[in-house]
Amino acid sequence: MSNLRIGVPSKGRLSDLAGELLKQAGLPFRRQERSLFARVGDMPIDITFLRTDDIPVLCAEGAIDMGITGSDLLTECGADVESRLELGVGRCKLALCVPEDSPVVKPGDLHGKRVATSFPNITQKYLRDHKAEVHLVKLGGSVEIMVTLGVADAIVDLVETGSTLAANRLRILEEIGRYETVLIQNKARRHAELAERVVRRLQGVVIARSWSLLEYNIPRGKLAEAEKITPGFNSPTVNSLEDPGWCAIRVMVPSGKVIDVMEKLEILGASAILETQIANCRL
Repeated sequence: MSNLRIGVPSKGRLSDLAGELLKQAGLPFRRQERSLFARVGDMPIDITFLRTDDIPVLCAEGAIDMGITGSDLLTECGADVESRLELGVGRCKLALCVPEDSPVVKPGDLHGKRVATSFPNITQKYLRDHKAEVHLVKLGGSVEIMVTLGVADAIVDLVETGSTLAANRLRILEEIGRYETVLIQNKARRHAELAERVVRRLQGVVIARSWSLLEYNIPRGKLAEAEKITPGFNSPTVNSLEDPGWCAIRVMVPSGKVIDVMEKLEILGASAILETQIANCRL
């Protein structure tokens, strides 16, 4: 029987993110220059390098068993696959944008207008839900400049920092949706046991990236207050120090809250507060 096949983007930022995730999850591979295939070391898994927007379709058709792609592309093409795991990277938002001086104040005002986008299916459904029938200008790249060129009255495009919009004198009228990189699987679930191992390994990396390990010393009399600040995933690990009046704490803290937590612990009287990044975990 052939190996489990995982499709990943062949180039671009998403390709780098996917490669890093797989290697961190213990699924290392080495791609030869311009090669379309690579083998995962010590596992019956083949990595196939594909166009990002082809991955959902090829997964649905069974050409690959699993794939890493953007949930925006998955929604756009409507491929009949299972979305197994949100990977916590490649986050972006899709927005309806109009010129800064446009009189348009709501999506319905675009009825009868021209809208340029690389996401025609999502755009058409969204605008129809807002009672706006528009002429869609379907494009494969550089959407932001279409208003300046006189091709469109509005655009629907992915927005990250907003700097490109500002450079083209555009403003966000409404946000349509938020998307991120996802792991998908063909519904036939070929090599089911091995595929589950892949999901669990990637899940370990995704969870690890959302937590940090915090270590600190605290006077034993303030332990109860410290535990309220850092309750941990289940509960903190508490160890006695040589000085009976102090104890050492090891605890998992959500990564986005580490700085705030460290400040609160310092005010409480904690010392030797250290943060360690978690590379992988099972919870």
